[in-house]
Amino acid sequence: MKIYVTGAATTKFGELWAVSPRHLAGEAVQKALADASLDKKHIQALFVGNMLSGMLGGQEHLGAFFAEELGLSAAAFKIEGACASGGLALHNAVNSVLSGQYETVVALGVEKMTDHKPEDVAVALMGAGSDEERQAGATFPGLYAILARAHMKEFGTTEEDLAAVAVKNHFHASLNPNAQFHSSITIEQVMHSSCIADPLKLLDCSPISDGAAAVIITSDKKQATRKNSVQIIASTVATDTLGLAERRSLTGLAATQTAGKKAFRITGITPADIDVAEVHDCFTIAEILAMEDLGFYKKGKAAGAIAKGETRLGTSKNLVVNPSGGLKGCGHPVGATGIKQVAEIVEQLRGRAADRQVKNANIGLTHNVGGSGATAVVHILKK
Repeated sequence: MKIYVTGAATTKFGELWAVSPRHLAGEAVQKALADASLDKKHIQALFVGNMLSGMLGGQEHLGAFFAEELGLSAAAFKIEGACASGGLALHNAVNSVLSGQYETVVALGVEKMTDHKPEDVAVALMGAGSDEERQAGATFPGLYAILARAHMKEFGTTEEDLAAVAVKNHFHASLNPNAQFHSSITIEQVMHSSCIADPLKLLDCSPISDGAAAVIITSDKKQATRKNSVQIIASTVATDTLGLAERRSLTGLAATQTAGKKAFRITGITPADIDVAEVHDCFTIAEILAMEDLGFYKKGKAAGAIAKGETRLGTSKNLVVNPSGGLKGCGHPVGATGIKQVAEIVEQLRGRAADRQVKNANIGLTHNVGGSGATAVVHILKK
């Protein structure tokens, strides 16, 4: 059975003070339905990716909550997997269609974070960490700083290499009207920004964001042929320990490596076949790890390649990474990120990404991570 994305949409990401989660979800789904030329009566199930609604908003029953808001009587589910909640929502949506239970469903990712104090958001996000890490007072910037230090020690990665990731992704975000940030930055600006958790600085870190994204998937070939559809050819998930202390290595995320290998094995393609990718750059070191763990570069080589501009729009290389601006430039409303990544790849494969369009994009990949690598979700899509 083949699974197609027939509709995809993303709201503006950013500090959306005047916008409610209901409005964000409604906007994303309505735009996705319009993109698919589909009436909501054809939707048989809704899968909602969200991490923080219970801890920050006091509402956990998001399946029914958003089904009511959208006027759907379909089956509805909330899927939570930390910052991989969006990717997991789509994975479950794909499996529900593959099983034959449903034919046409919506995967929605939504998060409203900026209404709350930063310290409360930081505590809530650490719900994705281990008990020992929370008891020690660790935060995710601190945990990723440990990963950065390990990579720097083993491979000679520099703080300037980390900064180059932020520079690239802010440049891409400057071309994306839905991105949180539209200003390009320099290596010097990153290096002189405030230290958050050495060696990570403020401009090495993705922001607190609001936003939503939705995709409509179907196995109905008639629906798929009515629009410029994109096929999902792999949807894989892998997990690792919650805490860093139990890991065998701190210079790679085993869950990403496993999910990536599964996806490439299922499709019969290789990393060299990927034209465009959206990877999980919650911190600059995270993109470097992802590029190596997914097989795009050998261990220790990704940082130098990114610093040379090899994965930036307008280069001669085949692979462009995070043309949306990634989490760093586009923003990171955690439950929405995994769906936004897929929506971006759909636009790229359709050739509708305007100023950020990757030339000759035929196969794309998304990579969504929960916690410090306890969950990884990989999707591969083709034109």
